[in-house]
Amino acid sequence: MNFITAVQAVFEPTTLAIIVASALFGLFVGSMPGLTATMAAALLVPLTFYMDPVPAIGAIVTCSAMSIFAGDIPGALLRIPGTPASAAYVSEAYQLGRQGKLSKVLSVNLIASAIGGLFGALVLIFLAPQLARVALNFSSYEYFWLALIGLSAATLVSTADPLKGLVALFIGLFLATVGLDVVTGMPRYTFGMVDLMGGVSLIAALIGLFAIAELFRKAGTIHEDLPPPEEVRGAILPAGISAIVEYRWGALRGCTIGTFLGILPGAGADIAGWISYAVSRRFSRTPEKFGKGHIEGVVDASASNNASLGGAYVPALVFGIPGDSITAIVIGVLLIKGMNPGPTVFTQSGDIVAAIFVVFILANLLLIPFGLMAIRLARNVLSINQRILLPVILMFSIVGAFAVNNAVFDLWIILALGLVGWFMEENGFPIAPMVLGLVLGKVVEESFTNSMIKAGGNLVAFVDRPVAGTLAFVFFAIWLIPPFIRLGRRLAR
Repeated sequence: MNFITAVQAVFEPTTLAIIVASALFGLFVGSMPGLTATMAAALLVPLTFYMDPVPAIGAIVTCSAMSIFAGDIPGALLRIPGTPASAAYVSEAYQLGRQGKLSKVLSVNLIASAIGGLFGALVLIFLAPQLARVALNFSSYEYFWLALIGLSAATLVSTADPLKGLVALFIGLFLATVGLDVVTGMPRYTFGMVDLMGGVSLIAALIGLFAIAELFRKAGTIHEDLPPPEEVRGAILPAGISAIVEYRWGALRGCTIGTFLGILPGAGADIAGWISYAVSRRFSRTPEKFGKGHIEGVVDASASNNASLGGAYVPALVFGIPGDSITAIVIGVLLIKGMNPGPTVFTQSGDIVAAIFVVFILANLLLIPFGLMAIRLARNVLSINQRILLPVILMFSIVGAFAVNNAVFDLWIILALGLVGWFMEENGFPIAPMVLGLVLGKVVEESFTNSMIKAGGNLVAFVDRPVAGTLAFVFFAIWLIPPFIRLGRRLAR
C-alpha cells in the first residue's frame, strides 16, 4: 500500500514539476566549476518550506544526483572539476577529451553515474527497512555509541590528516552546545543573546559553511577568464555503452565501494571517487595507462560517487545520522516537516519513506535524458560570466538563511561560518566532520545524559547490553587499531 501511495505522490503533476525544475538547477550548479552538490542542496532548502515532504525531499534527491554527474562536464572540457566528487578522475577525463574522445568520456560519466545511482538506490530500498527493524530495539545506550562511531568515522575518513579532522569535529561539537542545556535548561555560550537561546540554526550553518564559504573562495579567482570549452560532437551514448560493457566488473566494484562508503558517516561521494579510482588502478591489467587518458578509472569512479548518494541515506533514515553533508541537509528538512529520522520513521511515515525510494529510482532514470541535454548545452553554460553568477548565488543564500526563522541574526551566522569554512578549507581542515559534529552533538549529549540518569551514574550500563557492548568495541577499535598498526610497521622495519 505504501508503494502505491508513494508512486501516486511522486507522479502528481506538481511534484513532477518540482523534480524536473530541481534537476535542471542541479545540472546548472554542478556544471559550474567549483560549485558543489551540497551547495545546490543548501540553496534549495528555503524553497522546501513551502512544499509538502515528498516534493521537498524529491527536489534535494534529484538535485544532488544531477549535480554529482554534472560536475564531470567541466572536468572533461576544461580540466576543472565542477564538484569535488569529480576531482579524482578529472585529469584522466580531460586527456581523453584532448585525444578526441570527448563524447566517449562524457557518455561513460553519464551512464556509469546512472548505474551507480540505481545500485545505491536498490541497496537503500532493501537494506534500510531491515536495519530499521533492528534499530527499533535500540535504547539511548546504543544511540550514544552509534553517534560516537559516526563522529569517529567522519573524522578519520574525510581527510588525510586525522588531527585536522578532529579539530573540525570539536568545532562542530562546540557549536552544538550553544543554547539551552538539555537537562538544566540553563543557557550556554549565548553571551546574553536571546537569538542564541535556540542554538545555532542548522540550515543557516550549512548555507554559511558551503555556499558563503564557496563564494569567498571563488572571489579570489573572479577576474580569471576560463578557457573556451570544446564542443561535443557526434553520437554520445554508443561509445560509452561499449566502454561500460568492457569494464562491467569495474563498474560493479565501483558501485559496491561507493555504496559502502556512503553508508559510512562522513565519507560521501568525494572520498568514494578517490578510493574507487585508486582501487581501479591497483587491480587494473593495464595500470601503466592510468594518468594518460584511460577510461577504466573513469568508469569505476563515476559509478562510485553516484552510488554513494543512495548509501548515505541508509544511516540518515534508519538512525538519524547523516551519511554525508547532503543528508545532513535532508535531516534538517525532515525535522522542519515534523518528522524525526530514525527507525520509527518507517512506521510513522512509511508512505514518505517509500516516496523517497521512488524518487531515487526516478531521478537516476531522468539522469540519462537530462544529462544528454546538459552535455549538448555545456559549452553555453560554461560561458556564463562569474561576475553575474556569484552575486545571484549570494542573493539566494541571504534570502534562504533569512527565510528559515525570519531572523536577521541568522545572516550574521552565515557570514561568520562562511568565513570560518573558507579559512578552514584554505588551511586543509575538512568541513564534513564539523557538520557531523553540529548535527550529532545533541544526539551524543542527550543519549549520554538519558543513559546516565537511567543507570544512576553506573558507567557499566553503557556496555551491559549485547548490541551496546558490540558498538562500544567498534568505537574503541576505530581509534586504537590504526595506531597499533603503525607501531607494528615501525617495529618491523
